[in-house]
Amino acid sequence: MAAFLSGLARTALRLAADVSNLEALAKYRSFTRYFRLAEKESRKPRWWKTYQQYTTPEPEPKIDISLPRDKPLRMKELKERKKILRQNRQNAEMERAARLRTVLIPLDEVRAEWEKTSGPLHKQRMAEHYGIFRDLFKGATFTPRVILRVGYSQEDEHVVPVYHGNMVTPSEASSPPEVSYEADKGSLWTLLLTNPDGHLRDTDSEYLHWLVTNIPGNDIKSGKEICHYFPPFPARGTGYHRFIFLLFKQDCLIDFSEDVRPVPW
Repeated sequence: MAAFLSGLARTALRLAADVSNLEALAKYRSFTRYFRLAEKESRKPRWWKTYQQYTTPEPEPKIDISLPRDKPLRMKELKERKKILRQNRQNAEMERAARLRTVLIPLDEVRAEWEKTSGPLHKQRMAEHYGIFRDLFKGATFTPRVILRVGYSQEDEHVVPVYHGNMVTPSEASSPPEVSYEADKGSLWTLLLTNPDGHLRDTDSEYLHWLVTNIPGNDIKSGKEICHYFPPFPARGTGYHRFIFLLFKQDCLIDFSEDVRPVPW
């Protein structure tokens, strides 16, 4: 104990000596450089644990079942961003429109870029927030790389889209939705719609509302409908239900003939 206190005293004296000689300390030259280095130091592992780390057990690592993805080079992305910034700064018309507050931002292009870059990670975070991986995959997680678009067509030619947590009423979802996604020719897919919150007897079970297997590419109508579309039927007083669309990629044709469900009407 005495040796430990002596070591602390020597460390304190050394720190005091270092602070007293401010000219000998490293200069960061800018707040940005200081902030960057501080962030880097904060991410380094420490030999000590906080009280929360002692009291909260570490979660078990989850199995990543995501589709493989070619990760772009970070330097290449930075060069492309700098090139776009340089072009924008040299664009006099854009500068004038920004100054006069008449510049129009192409939201479709922004959303397309978001879908390719940060979108999958944001969707994964939302799925974690709503407990989808916890309740459906039991220790597994994935990053949704394929953009899945779902919309319910209405009688007045209006389409109710399905996003990542928006509300859709049972009357709006009474008919099968239009589902689209991009897929390579020759690939096989499985589309699933499930409700983990609507089971009337077992809270740990779910209701299957739609299952289409062996879908060639993105032609859902050519797939095998194992479970025909069953509209939502939330019981009164049960609150909001999570209706989850899942798209799985198959390695080969799968025989689901034993699991085919009859048409409910």
